[in-house]
Amino acid sequence: MRITKRSNIAMRVLMFCAVQPEKLVTKAEVAARCNASESHLAQIIHQMAQLGYLETQRGRNGGVMLGRPAREIIIGDVFRDIEAEFTASECFADVDNTCPLTSACRLRWAIGAAAEAFFAYLDTITLDTLVCDNFALERILLPTGCGAVARAVPG
Repeated sequence: MRITKRSNIAMRVLMFCAVQPEKLVTKAEVAARCNASESHLAQIIHQMAQLGYLETQRGRNGGVMLGRPAREIIIGDVFRDIEAEFTASECFADVDNTCPLTSACRLRWAIGAAAEAFFAYLDTITLDTLVCDNFALERILLPTGCGAVARAVPG
């Protein structure tokens, strides 16, 4: 099973926003920290905003932030939504399936069951699970001087 670049970048954006839940972040910040092109990010951010995972604000002081709390974002849902046309192999495709074994193939059943198990496991994980107390991730994603220590100070 292979995760597409689109899903990979979508998860990077969500994690970047989740480590800064109160802040509007810019596309340029996300691109720099997550190693993605701004034009590709724009498409993904737009799709994720339409799906309700992100909120966007246009303009000079605009940016993007989580559309709901990280604890409410289920990773299995994100992958299903981003990979709306997920096909594990040719035999699952409605079009372009040229395999003559499809009607009798048990491998198709096995791959289908494995894909269901993959998504079922991801359904047990929230965005919060991925970022909460993940200080190594924060060191990568946050600019110097920010992070868990700065957020922990009352103020």
